[in-house]
Amino acid sequence: MRYLLPSLILVALLAMLMLRGYVHSEILADHRVRPPAATDQVPDRILDGGPVIDARAATPAKSLDIPDRRLVLTFDDGPDPEWTPKVLDKLKKYDAHGVFFVTGTMASRYPALVKRMVDEGHEVGLHTFNHPDLSYQTSSRIDWELSQNQLALAGAADIRTSLFRPPYSSFADAMDNKSWPVARYLGGLGYITVLDTIDSEDWKRPGVAAIVERATPKGDQGSIVLMHDSGGDRSQTVAALDRYLPEMRAKGFTFTNLTEALGAPSAHTRVTGPELWKGKAWVGAVTLSDNITGVLVVGLSVIGVLVLVRFGLMLVLSFAHARKVRRRDFRWGEAVTEPVTVLVPAYNERECITNTVRSLMDSDHPIEIVVIDDGSTDGTADIVDALRLPNVRVVRQENQGKPAALNNGIAHARHDIVVMMDGDTVFERSTVRELVQPFGDPRVGAVAGNAKVGNRDRLIGSWQHIEYVMGFNLDRRMYDVLRCMPTIPGAVGAFRRQALERVGGMSDDTLAEDTDITMAMHRDGWHVVYAERARAWTEAPESVRQLWSQRYRWSYGTMQAIWKHRRALVERGPSGRFGRVGLPLVSLFMVLAPLLAPLIDVFLLYGLVFGPTQKTIVAWFGVLLVQAVCAAYAFRLDRERMRHLISLPLQQILYRQLMYVVLLQSWITALTGGRLRWQKLRRTGVVEAPGSIPAPRGRGADASAGVGAGVGPRTGADTDRRPVA
Repeated sequence: MRYLLPSLILVALLAMLMLRGYVHSEILADHRVRPPAATDQVPDRILDGGPVIDARAATPAKSLDIPDRRLVLTFDDGPDPEWTPKVLDKLKKYDAHGVFFVTGTMASRYPALVKRMVDEGHEVGLHTFNHPDLSYQTSSRIDWELSQNQLALAGAADIRTSLFRPPYSSFADAMDNKSWPVARYLGGLGYITVLDTIDSEDWKRPGVAAIVERATPKGDQGSIVLMHDSGGDRSQTVAALDRYLPEMRAKGFTFTNLTEALGAPSAHTRVTGPELWKGKAWVGAVTLSDNITGVLVVGLSVIGVLVLVRFGLMLVLSFAHARKVRRRDFRWGEAVTEPVTVLVPAYNERECITNTVRSLMDSDHPIEIVVIDDGSTDGTADIVDALRLPNVRVVRQENQGKPAALNNGIAHARHDIVVMMDGDTVFERSTVRELVQPFGDPRVGAVAGNAKVGNRDRLIGSWQHIEYVMGFNLDRRMYDVLRCMPTIPGAVGAFRRQALERVGGMSDDTLAEDTDITMAMHRDGWHVVYAERARAWTEAPESVRQLWSQRYRWSYGTMQAIWKHRRALVERGPSGRFGRVGLPLVSLFMVLAPLLAPLIDVFLLYGLVFGPTQKTIVAWFGVLLVQAVCAAYAFRLDRERMRHLISLPLQQILYRQLMYVVLLQSWITALTGGRLRWQKLRRTGVVEAPGSIPAPRGRGADASAGVGAGVGPRTGADTDRRPVA
C-alpha cells in the first residue's frame, strides 16, 4: 500500500488534469481552418437557398428560409460564465427568444447556464465539442464530437437536440465541396444544419452602432442573425442588444426560436434512463475535475509563493546568523570549560560503536562518556567494555526504546550539561567544545549541532547531502534567528540538565523524541540555538527502502509532535510565541508543502505535452534556479564542495517523489490510527570523521570502524525495534 495508494492518487490527479485539459480544449483540439474550396459539387438549390439545410430524409436535401418579420437570434461558442448570463438577462428583459449553439467544452463546465437557457424557453443547438473545422475530420471524429456534445447537454439540461451549426460556417452560398459532404453526413445522423443570414461581426468588436447596423435585415426579410456570447469580451454585444431588440420590435419584427419560426416541432427531446445518468456522471466528473484541479493550482501557487518567500528568508536570515556568529568579537557568554556528559544510546551498533567512542576520546573538551546499551543482541556493550577506555561507562538495560535509554543515561550523568549523540555517529575533535559554548548564555537550554552526511559519493547519499546542507542546516540558521528551531538532531545535540528536568526528560509519546523535546524546551521558555561548527558525521541510508523507512518515521513522528504541542497555538508567553511562529512554519514546510511537491512535476509533464510548453519550462527552471542559488549559498556557508550540486535537478525530479510517498503514507497512518514500528537501518561502518585514524577492520571489537544513522535533523532512534503506536 505504501506505493500503490500514492501511485493511485497520482494517476487520479493526472486523469483529472487530462479531463480538465480535454474540456478546456488543450487536449485533442484541432484549430485548423480550411480555406474556401470549389462549389461545383454543391447543388444550386443549396447555394441559392435559405440558411437552414435539412438533409435528414431520403429525398434530396432542401433548404429553408425564415418567414418575413421573423428574426432568429443565434449565439455561438457559449455558454460563458460572464457574458451568457448578461445576454440571457437582455433577452428576458425584452421577452425575446433565441438559439444558443453551445460547445461541449463550455456546456460541460457551465451546465447551470445551459439549464437556464432551456428553462427560459430558448433553443439549444450543437456546435461540436472542441470547435474543430469538421471538413478536416473523419466520420468517427465527427461522431465523437457530436456524441460528446449531446452528452454534455444531457447532463446539463436533460435534453438532446437536432440543431447543429458547424464551426467556422457562414452563409449558404459559402457551402463548398469540403463542407457540403459534412452537411449531408450530419443530415444522415438526424441533424438540421443551421447557417446564418446576417453576420453581426460582433466578434470583431466594431462598436455598438456597427453591430446594430450589421444585424439589421433589409426590409421585412426574415433572418437568422449570428452573434456570440463567448470567445472573448462580449460587452459590445450585450450593449448592442439593448438597442437592437427594441428597435427591431418597433419595426414589427418578432424574436423566436428556430423551430417556432419554421412552424416545426421543438428541436429538444427529453433524455431519460442510462443516457441521462451518463450525462449527469460526465458533468459531475468535469465539475469535480475543474474544482479539484483549480484548488490544486491555487494551492500550488500559494505554496510556491510561500516557498519562494521562505527561500528569501533563508538567504537573508542565514546571512544574518552567519555574520553574527562569525564576528571576531562574538561570544555566547563566559567560555564553557567544565566537563560535560556525553550520552551514547546504542542498539546493535557492533559495526559502528568503536569509532563512535574513539572519536569522543579524541575530544579537546573534558567529557565523561556513558554508553547506554538498550538490550543489544550483537555484543555492542561487550565491545565497549573490551576497549577499557578511561571515563567510559556502560549502562545496560532491557530493550525499552531510545527515550528510556536517554533518560537512564541522564540519571547516570555526573555533569550539568548533557550531550546526546547516536551510537553510529562520530564527532570531530572540536565538536563537543563547539557544541557546549552557547551554554555561556544562561537563557540557552539546548543546542543543535551540524550533522553531515559522510557517505555522499553515491547518488542517494549525494541527494541527502544536499538536503542536509541546504534543507536542514540552512533552515536551522533561519530558525535560530526566528527563535523557533523545531528539532535538535539526535546525532549531535546538547541540553542543559536543568532544562531537561523542567520538561520531564525525554518522552516516548512520539516517534520523534528529538522534535518533541525541542518543542517542549521552547514552550518552557528556553532558547534553542544552532552551533554550526559542532560537526558530526553520519552514514545516511544507501537504499531507497532504508531511506523510506527512516523518513517515514521522521514524518510520522513530526506529525505526532505537532499534534502533542498544538495547545501552544493558544497559550501565552514563550509557549504561545513558539505556537504561533514555529508550529505554523513546521506544519507548512515539513508536512503540507512536501505533500504538494509531486504536483510540480505533474504540471511540468502536462505543460510539456499540452502547453504552454515554453512558459512551463521557464517556470520550472526559474524555481530550480532559486533552489540552486540557495543550495550554493548553503554549501558556501558550510564550506562544502559545489560538485555535489550537479545532481540537484535530478534530485528535484526523483527525490521529492519518494518524499511524497513517505509523507502520504504518514498521513494515512495518522488518520487511520495505524501503528508504526521502529526499523533498524543496516549500517556498513564506512564513515569516519575527517582527520580521524581509521580503526582496524575485522570482526568483533575491531570491526566497529564506522558510523551510520542518517539522522541529520532528526533522532537516531533507528536503534529500537519496539512497536510504538
